[in-house]
Amino acid sequence: MMNFSILSIIGASFMIFSGLWSFVSYHKHLLNTLLSLEFMMLGIFWLMSVQSLGIGSEIYLGLFFLTLVVCEGVLGLSLLIYIVRSHGNDYFKSFNVLEC
Repeated sequence: MMNFSILSIIGASFMIFSGLWSFVSYHKHLLNTLLSLEFMMLGIFWLMSVQSLGIGSEIYLGLFFLTLVVCEGVLGLSLLIYIVRSHGNDYFKSFNVLEC
């Protein structure tokens, strides 16, 4: 049991840091950044669930966290759809801050 929890913590940490690396490195498209954010949130959820199983607490905080992650994902996708409809693509370099 101890080896599984250590491997799970290492795997979740790897997911979080690889999501952070892809967020920092591949910021050409808005969809890439949204996917890397969701990957980081999945790693954090995995880490939270492993820790809550390790101490024997309830998982309601994890369900609340998943609800917030889903809301964040829906908000990101709705902004992506709006930007693609208004600008024609999701490149960050085509966004103009001065444009209303």
